[in-house]
Formats: sequence, C-alpha cells, structure tokens
Amino acid sequence: MKNYLIVGASSGIGLATATLLKEDGNTIFTASRNESDALKQFQTTFINFNAAQDNFPADFLPELLHGLVYCPGSINLKPFHRFSLEDFKNDLEVNFFGAVKTIQAALPALKKANGSSIVLFSTVASQLGMPFHTSVASAKSALEGLAKSLAAEYATNQIRVNVVAPSLTDTPLAEKLLSSPEKREASDKRHPLGRVGKPEDIAATVAFLLSEKASWITGQTLHVDGGMGALK
Repeated sequence: MKNYLIVGASSGIGLATATLLKEDGNTIFTASRNESDALKQFQTTFINFNAAQDNFPADFLPELLHGLVYCPGSINLKPFHRFSLEDFKNDLEVNFFGAVKTIQAALPALKKANGSSIVLFSTVASQLGMPFHTSVASAKSALEGLAKSLAAEYATNQIRVNVVAPSLTDTPLAEKLLSSPEKREASDKRHPLGRVGKPEDIAATVAFLLSEKASWITGQTLHVDGGMGALK
C-alpha cells in the first residue's frame, strides 16, 4: 500500500486516477476546490485547495508520499490579440504556479519515500502549434520545462518527474468543446484513432508512471493523444 496525493481529483482525469489507485488498495489524499459526490464515495482524505489562490498546506500530507499527481488545468481559447496579460497570468497561476507550490510543499514527504514519482499535465498544443492556444500552450510548456529541471535535480533523491500531454479528453473542463453531436464528431475526426480521449485513457498512463514498472522513466513527456501530435 502506498500514499498518493492527487490535486484536482473531483472530476475528469483526476477522479479517474483516484479511482484506479484506490481500487488497487492505496491510500489516497485529494485536494480540489470542491469535493464532488463522486469523490466522496471513495473515502479519500480530502482538503479544499484552490490552485490559483492557496498555498498548499504541507501538514496535510503523510510522512511518506510515494506519488503526486497535479491535474488542475484550463482551456481558454481565443485569438491572440484578444488575450489580456491577465489571461496569461491566470493560466500560469492554475497550470504552473499551482504545481510549483504543491511540489514544494510535498518535497519532504516525497524524499522520505526513497522512491517516488511526480506526474504533471501538459497538452498536445505545446508540441503541435494550434491556433487560439497561445495562453494555455505557454503555461503548459513552462510546466514541461519545470518537469525536466526537477527530474534532473532530484534524481539522486530517487524522485522521478514526468509529464502526460493529452489531446482533447471528455471531461467537464472540455464540456463546451463537446457540447453537441456535431462538435464531438468534428473533434473525433481530428484524431488519427478516430475519437477524443476518455479520462480512463489518461489515468492508466498516470498509474503506470507512478508505479515501479516505470522506475527507469524520468524527465519525459508522454503524448497520450490518439496520435494527434505525431500523425497526419
């Protein structure tokens, strides 16, 4: 049995990850702005946490933490000339600075585990130039740089740091982009495998990166995107 912290676990990919890890008998600590009914049924140890505003309370965590998954994200899409500087700052607060605060708070417990894993989330748009994605792609690209530097710095502490970069996934965050049969069909067709992602697709990859099966993988960005980032 291991201890895992999942930030942004109330729905979508975070909830799917919490579900998978809990079913394997692990102890799960969760943090989100709200504890959803779906999350409550798994009886995790929960704390309210707004990634854009709050400092993460280190005393919430167990002495040993074997894995940290930081899921909060944003989908703010519009032409570049319509983005304000505040828009860019907001995306950085949620996607990047929230991760920085959480990792710094969790580091002592991650070090004591003598073999732990951090999983962060980017986007296919950080690799594949996409119109209207300038703000979120910038924030997620910063996160990829953070992950590589952390992986190098903490390798001697046996802390692995990796990134999962999904394409469009059927979560509440993407609800507006999949709000009609026509939009869903168009989104499906943009992916070589013919469909958008499911939270379970991403959660399975996260669980692998947290596990000992991935004990020789660090500093990597894994593109779990239905082929969108690599295939024409």
